This record gives sequence, structure tokens and C-alpha cells, in this order.
Amino acid sequence: MDQWQQGETIDLAITDLSSSGDGLGRWQERVVFVPDTVPGDTVRARLVQAKPTFGRAKVRQLLAPSPDRVRAACIVADKCGGCQWQSIDYPAQLVAKQQQVLDALTRIGGFEEPEVLPILAAEAPLGYRNKATYPLGRSPEGQVKAGYFRQGSHKLVNLNQCPVQDERLNPLLAEVKRDIQERGWSIYNETKHQGRLRHLALRVGRRTGEQLLTLVSTAPNLKDIELQAQEWRDRYPDLVGVCVNLNPDKTNAIFGAETLVIDGVPYIEERFADLRFRIHATTFFQVNTEQAERVLQVILDELQLTGSETLIDAYCGVGTLTLPLAQKAKRVMGLEVQPEAVAQALINAGLNGLDNVEFQAGDVAERLSLAAASLSDPLDVVVLDPPRKGCDRFVLDTLLELHPPRIVYMSCDPATLARDLKILREEGGYRLTKAQPADFFPQTPHVECVAFLVA
Repeated sequence: MDQWQQGETIDLAITDLSSSGDGLGRWQERVVFVPDTVPGDTVRARLVQAKPTFGRAKVRQLLAPSPDRVRAACIVADKCGGCQWQSIDYPAQLVAKQQQVLDALTRIGGFEEPEVLPILAAEAPLGYRNKATYPLGRSPEGQVKAGYFRQGSHKLVNLNQCPVQDERLNPLLAEVKRDIQERGWSIYNETKHQGRLRHLALRVGRRTGEQLLTLVSTAPNLKDIELQAQEWRDRYPDLVGVCVNLNPDKTNAIFGAETLVIDGVPYIEERFADLRFRIHATTFFQVNTEQAERVLQVILDELQLTGSETLIDAYCGVGTLTLPLAQKAKRVMGLEVQPEAVAQALINAGLNGLDNVEFQAGDVAERLSLAAASLSDPLDVVVLDPPRKGCDRFVLDTLLELHPPRIVYMSCDPATLARDLKILREEGGYRLTKAQPADFFPQTPHVECVAFLVA
């Protein structure tokens, strides 16, 4: 009987890791993706999908563990979809991420022997995240749950602590659930589109210790929310603000457009690269503060700015890269699609006394050429830090037209990075001088990388 069909059991040696984090094995020339495995494992697995050239399987028995297999730090690591690689020894994680970047640049980007520098390992592989956003739910017994979804599902795994979050957030995770339960606030049901509370969002300043608590709700009328907010701020001395973000829509987007301040302020202050930043609940800021600073230093070391340069920072957010660059350059212009992020970037520039930087809100594809045309000096460097999907084709076309002497491209997806770099090389004549991977996301398959291009 042919074993290559759904439901059948096969034995596999796991040899590699996919970019999505699954272990890879081969069975009769077919590639098999097996979650929760480590290169070096030998497993007995049940096929859940059997295609002509590849399959997917789930482990039924670990026949022989890999030397790189370790005990996960989290008791629900095998259930929670937040961290796929907690069972992989950290040095082995780094090897896999380094290879992921190299493979993307060679196979997708078509670069021959690109210079990929050794990955910047995280000094803290646990407890590094400065932000947590937990979906809320209820158990069959009616208890409030907060946690993360199982991988590939909407089944919520309840957490009272999370080893990759800053440990200062753990008391809030455990105790705020209890308070929600006691207040009797309803939990949103996405199937029925009924109920109030959707998410619990927490932020902490790694350097300042300031904390921000935001409840995402379909409506503002949570009974006694002002009283509860005061209780939370009395209980947690570092909690500087309690907010309610309104998201009444049928959507899987976490945040809505409006945020109400219930008590305190709607932001934390953080120190990054010796600068002051205000960070709100809904705006993007790198989740690994320390690693982001290290990559910033790599960028500054590579650019060697003299104070005479003009730069554009596309996808600038609240100015995380823009402001440190402005300290070294003549003029920097930041472009960002989110108006609220631009408003915060302007405040952050003012907090630090920087008057050689300006920000424009709008679609980066539309703003890039307009911004370049408004400059009185030649454009020296464009910095790109797009979302995971990479740059829109129109952004790349505009870059090719502007043809700045240098491009710095920061990405959290090696595949889209390689795709875009290939276009810039083949159509713009740009040369990749080096790529620097950095581990912003230990215990997960995600990897950050900054690439440097010269015309």
C-alpha cells in the first residue's frame, strides 16, 4: 500500500528549517514540512497533506532528539503560536536565520556570493519584547482568557506570563484578566460580532520602565472604567496611562482609529539612541529596543555621515531612524503613511531639539518624488524600512528615477528584501555592498536584515 497519502505515518530525518519555521525532511524525494521539529530530529509523523512533490505532517513520536533540541522556556510552547523555535538551542536558531538571509539573496535575489555579515545575536533571547497585544476570549466555563492563538487557528491559548515579553508586563497580563472578570465586562465574539473587549495591549519602556495599558473595545461604555483605571495606576506605579481604543468594525485589524485616554497619558516615554521618544499604543516601534539600537549603529557606521548630507527616510514611523540620522546629517525628511505617527514624530523631534528634520504624511509611493523635488540640495541617501510585504513597485520605480547614490534597506522579511534588491540591481545598476542580519525576534523564525546599496 502507498504510504504517501493523508493519514499515513512515515519516519523522517529532519535536516533543515523552512523560512516559516517548520522542520524539513525528505521522504522518497518529496519535501515534508513538519512543525515543532528541530534539524537533527528523527520523528514518526502523520501526513496531514500529501501533494505530488511535497507534504505536511504532524509529529506522533520523537524517535531520536536532535543535539540542538532544548527544553522550551514556556509551558505552553507546544500549543501557542507566538514562538515556534523555543525548542531549538539559541546558537542553532542563529545559524538558521543567517542561512535564511543568504538563501533569499542568492535564490530570490540572484546575488552571487553576497557579503552577509555574521548575524547580530540578541544578548537577551528571552524577556526582550517591549510590547504585547493579547486577544481576549472566554473559556467554556466563562473565565476571561488572554494569550495568543494556536498556530494556524483562532483557538486562544490562555497565558498568565510570557517568557519573551519584558517580565515587567507579566503581572498586568495575569491580574488585568481577573479585574475584567470581576467587572463583568463583556468579551467580543468575532463570529457573532457581539460583546465589547477585543484585545489587551501593553507597552513598556525598556530604559524608562514606563508602562501603558490599552483595552481595545467595540464601544467606550465600559462600566466604571474610570474607577478601574485609577485602581490600576495605584497598583502599578510605573503605569503612566490607561486608554481605550475603539474598534467597532468587523475586521481582523487590532486597532481602530480613535483612542480615548481614561487616566494618565496616552503614551510612554522611552530613550532610544540617547534620544527621547513618545510612543503611543497604536503606533509602530521596533519590539526589540536593544537590537534596533545595534542595527542603527551599523547604519551610522556604514554611512559615515559628515553633516553635509541630505537623506529621505521612507516608512519613518515615529522617527526611530530619522532622528538619530538627523543628528549626523544636514537635513532629513521622513515619509510615513500614518498621520498619527507623523504627528508623534514631529513631537519627538521637538523633544530632542532637532530642527533639521521634517515629516510628511501620505502614501510613500506618492510622496517620495514630491519630497525629493522639494529638496534644495542633492539627495545623498534614501533609507527604506517598509512593512513585511516590501516596497510597492511604484516606490521602486521612483527610486530608480531619483537614483540616489546610496540606499539603505531595512527589512523583516528576507524574501521581499531579496525581491526588491534584485529589481534595484537589474534595473538601476545598484550594487549590494553588504547585508547585516540581526536577531530582533529570538525564539521565532523571523529575522531582521539591513542591506546597503551603492549606485
